[in-house]
Amino acid sequence: MQFRTFDTAVYINRRTVLKDKIGSGLILLMGNVESSMNYKDNWYPFRQDSCFLYYFGLDTGGLAAVIDADSGEETIFGNELTVEDIVWTGPLPSVSEMASTVGVSKTAPFADLGTLLKNAVAGKRKIHFIPPYRPENKMMIAEWLNISVNAVGEEASVPLIKAIVGQRSYKENCEIAEMDKATLISADMHLAAMRYTRPGMKEYEVMAKVKETAYANNASLSFHPIVTIHGETLHNVYAGNTIREGQMILCDAGAANDMNYAGDLTCTFPAGNKFTTKQKEVYEIVLHAHNTSVAMLKPGVLFKDVYLNAAQKIVEGMISLGVMKGDPGEAVAAGAHAMFFQCGLGHMIGLDVHDMEDLGEPYVGYTTELKKSTQFGMKSLRLGRALEPGFTLTVEPGVYMIPQLMDKWKAENKCTDYINYAALETYRDFSGIRVEEDYLITDVGYRLLGKKLPMTVNEVEKIREESLSS
Repeated sequence: MQFRTFDTAVYINRRTVLKDKIGSGLILLMGNVESSMNYKDNWYPFRQDSCFLYYFGLDTGGLAAVIDADSGEETIFGNELTVEDIVWTGPLPSVSEMASTVGVSKTAPFADLGTLLKNAVAGKRKIHFIPPYRPENKMMIAEWLNISVNAVGEEASVPLIKAIVGQRSYKENCEIAEMDKATLISADMHLAAMRYTRPGMKEYEVMAKVKETAYANNASLSFHPIVTIHGETLHNVYAGNTIREGQMILCDAGAANDMNYAGDLTCTFPAGNKFTTKQKEVYEIVLHAHNTSVAMLKPGVLFKDVYLNAAQKIVEGMISLGVMKGDPGEAVAAGAHAMFFQCGLGHMIGLDVHDMEDLGEPYVGYTTELKKSTQFGMKSLRLGRALEPGFTLTVEPGVYMIPQLMDKWKAENKCTDYINYAALETYRDFSGIRVEEDYLITDVGYRLLGKKLPMTVNEVEKIREESLSS
């Protein structure tokens, strides 16, 4: 076996719970296939579907599975290697051998899956599947169910989505152990960036060190890293700028460990050994928003309220700098905080860095009673629902000075009761700051996943001074 799995009983129990929740019909769970990058045999790095991993644990391409919720029968579909395949791959376990490790006794060729589903459609049996994000899977499902490709997403099973969210949201002890491993590696990736960076380097040189740390720990990347002097661009993947003294580097990166559990951390540090006075002032505001938000984490607390706390702390800090004015609570209610804090405060994390996002944020981060906001800034909050034991999530406040947004709001005379646009002009070239950690919600509060990164100004400057002097 070329990949790790949990104990067989873990997968058997998960599928049993799922069958009981769905009750009747066929549950189709598609694995992923290899995906060509620029010609047929040059593939993107393989990533198995997370729901398939959760219920079947087999981290190899070309598999799918069906659970018959009426009979209880479980079948994994996949093709055995031919001798011509083995020339390229070497000998690998058979589909039946892999299936037995996760408690499945029945296997069949992949072509039999289409026949099974077409017969189920003819017999008017309910087929439950989740929204496919890979075009290959979307096209196969469309053919098997005799529906248009565009209709596949609309035909996805809401009961199955809700059942999966109801399981995957609550991390088991074996999962938490893997998430600790992933977050430990992620922390080392950030420490490498903080220690390696020198003025005069290109951003991509630091990014290379971040990636090297992941791969050297038998991990991959949970998402493409952000290593940038332009922290005001929330998802900046360009890394060709030269790092200069007086700038800050925002590093947002995470590892996916060898069982595909994700870490997601962010640090911001000076290119030299010290923050400037202005950088330090804003960094302290962001860190205070972070620390007070983390202190709120416990079962029963709406994460939306944790976000609103961070927004208010940022407003209070910006008022202290003279960039904002008025009542902080009223400013947040009016959405004025989104001049500086345009994104949400965090998201679920697990097998996906944005856990289960393919199933839909309304099901993962919200409830039938709590709907997602449409307000700029708050509409980017991926998680709003009440926290529960077993949830794993990120906390990541930030302040981002975006010149284009400044100009737009100023031209529209937007939030003039709360924003001092004249003072804001002095921050036009500031860039951005974000800090981020991963947490587990416990029965009574929270626990940090992995290990603590240097986060205070003194801690960050100390590690920079030590690195630059070595």
